[in-house]
Amino acid sequence: MDYTGSSREAQHLCVLVHGLWGNPNHLEVMAKSLREKHPEENLHILVAKRNSGSFTYDGIELGGERVCQEIEEEIEKLAKASQEIKRISLIGYSLGGLVARFCVGLLYSKGFFEKITPVNFATFATPHLGVRTPLRGWHNHIWNVLGARTLSASGRQLFTIDNFRETGKPLLEVLADPESIFIKGLALFERRTLYTNVVNDRSAVYYTTGISKSDPFTNLDKVKINYLKGYEDVVLDPQAPVEPIEPEETDSTGYGNIIRSSQTTIGRLPLFLAMIFFIPVGVVAFLINSGVQSLRSNRRIRLHERGLAGIQPSNYRVPLLITGMREAVEDVYENLNSAQDNEYLVVGTEEEAAQEEPADRPQSSRGQLKSNSSADDDHPEKPGPRHEAPTLALAPYQFQMVQALDNVGFRKYPVYIHKVRHSHAAIVVRVDKPSFDEGRVVLRHWLDEEFLL
Repeated sequence: MDYTGSSREAQHLCVLVHGLWGNPNHLEVMAKSLREKHPEENLHILVAKRNSGSFTYDGIELGGERVCQEIEEEIEKLAKASQEIKRISLIGYSLGGLVARFCVGLLYSKGFFEKITPVNFATFATPHLGVRTPLRGWHNHIWNVLGARTLSASGRQLFTIDNFRETGKPLLEVLADPESIFIKGLALFERRTLYTNVVNDRSAVYYTTGISKSDPFTNLDKVKINYLKGYEDVVLDPQAPVEPIEPEETDSTGYGNIIRSSQTTIGRLPLFLAMIFFIPVGVVAFLINSGVQSLRSNRRIRLHERGLAGIQPSNYRVPLLITGMREAVEDVYENLNSAQDNEYLVVGTEEEAAQEEPADRPQSSRGQLKSNSSADDDHPEKPGPRHEAPTLALAPYQFQMVQALDNVGFRKYPVYIHKVRHSHAAIVVRVDKPSFDEGRVVLRHWLDEEFLL
């Protein structure tokens, strides 16, 4: 790929990690945007490739080990060509953000950051809290049970039903443990940034990609959206993304609602027909493919564990925690559905009060900007009406993960991609086409405002 660069002068290595079912081509526009902003003599770009396609089924741990090995091999190759890397950045898209976080922990444990300075860590639409939904209803129960078993190791980890290395905790909880190598390594980066879709992300919803206890974007018809100057219609103001508006006068006769309901029903007829005739076929095909890929993934994992896949696991199976493990949350994985009986915690209860933000920190419903002091200086508190959103009925360990990751400090940017319904792909312009142009605004903001060279 010609946009990666080959100048011996570059001392900063930027590693891009794609997501589930992905491949390096998904990050081609991102890589080209980086290259346009920073020439070869300033930045060396590595687009990780060993987790391509069905290899992403193999889990976050194995994926992190593969990326870690790619980084080490790339630096060694550059060193042989008399190019010294002194700074490093890791950028993850979707599942790739979790793989990158695991990789950071491995690099930290190996003393990597004692010789090479960690600069930027950024994620785009990454499900930091997993993908189990806190919504109510039988359909969510079925999806959480079925979905976790259709993506092999990655599915179990994303739905947090795994028991990582017999710790009694899912991998994502260990990944956010304040005493883990993962958090210790993440804290060393000069800047940590995330971009999160507020609508139309069918792969990872706002609360998990934005590391949030609430979702102030559930009904955008009732709020006014505030954009960052220069990035209008796409990047929201992280300190005050929305504010309440007065409800419009409604038609007291009720005819307006009847007409709107009829129009909505008619407009959805093609969707209903598609669901009736095509979705059953798609589900069967998906489940068959998932079974085949899971079998292949399990075979690859067994070969990896035996050291027959080109990586010696012993090189990366390091102690995960700086101090002893905390007590496991008892039965949290089996009882998660019962914890999600309600979509939101009941206002005024002890449970809801226990999850409220400390008074001296920005409220989670005001854009999710929890950051280091430099970010606070960049985004001072703004007066004005506040849109309060109720606390989601997350699992106990998810609340702990939010707190731990917020304590590390992320600069969080809500993104409103609404001209295309596939915002998960558009946020990084996964395919170079005009309908994904809103994602170019996101990349421009990241490169102009957040990326440190």
